[in-house]
Amino acid sequence: MPRSIWSGAISFGLVNVPVKLYSAVSRKTVRFHQLHDADHVRIQQKRICPADGEEVPYDSIVKGYEISPDQYVVIEPEELEALDPKKTRSIDIQEFVDLDEIDPIYFDHPYYLAPGTGASKPYRLLLQAMQETNKVAIARVVIRQKENLVAIRATGNVMTMATMVFHDEVIDADTIDELPDDEADASDREVEMAEQLIGSLTSDFDPEKYHDEYRERVLELIEAKARGQEISIQPEEEPAPVPDLMAALEQSLAAANGPGDGKTTGARRKRSTSSGGNGAKTAKKKSSSTSSRSRSKASSKK
Repeated sequence: MPRSIWSGAISFGLVNVPVKLYSAVSRKTVRFHQLHDADHVRIQQKRICPADGEEVPYDSIVKGYEISPDQYVVIEPEELEALDPKKTRSIDIQEFVDLDEIDPIYFDHPYYLAPGTGASKPYRLLLQAMQETNKVAIARVVIRQKENLVAIRATGNVMTMATMVFHDEVIDADTIDELPDDEADASDREVEMAEQLIGSLTSDFDPEKYHDEYRERVLELIEAKARGQEISIQPEEEPAPVPDLMAALEQSLAAANGPGDGKTTGARRKRSTSSGGNGAKTAKKKSSSTSSRSRSKASSKK
């Protein structure tokens, strides 16, 4: 049973909607500890001063910001606390925007917003109004002494909230040296083939199809070693040489559209689904006509 990690109220205009905040994801990862290889004892992390080699107690550690090599400005905790954003229990909506105006690169961590005690009616009102207008609320909220920019939207019968990165935290793509230059334009035929390949692989998004295969293999490895099974390391496969771009597109398209292992690709799956009723009727007609011909042949032989 998930527990709320914050409670407050959504504030827009003079309306307040009490809400509780729940994390919408539970990160799953395989965690390892650092051990001494000789006796498999867990390693301890100590804070050692390199100047005298002595261990430094935690209460003797201060925060410093490096302004030049080995030159620091020491900041006291009280000085930082004075700059903390005003601690409120309010999610202050700044404006409403269209979802397609927000580049997904700005989204960070997702949360659920549930109605607080006695707030079901105003919560449902805001939820329905956002669904009808198809708008996303941009708001500010202070969580754990940090002010966050967030996006709130109606998702089914619940409101979700995603923390967002600020504009100056997003790296400008133009600063990447390896971006393609203007001379790397593809031909019309290559673009057409690429579009056909995308079409053959297009399907409805089903998140349950995807899972962390690497984490599963790591857990299988751990279980096998715990049983005493000897693990053989497989040599890393060298990537196959890539033919020219057009040949690669043609081969990929043929593989996507050709007879595979019984799995139907997206476009073919959609076509077969949309014509499923007619296909079934046609199959029945064929079966019926085949049976009739068989009975006629049997009667003529008699």
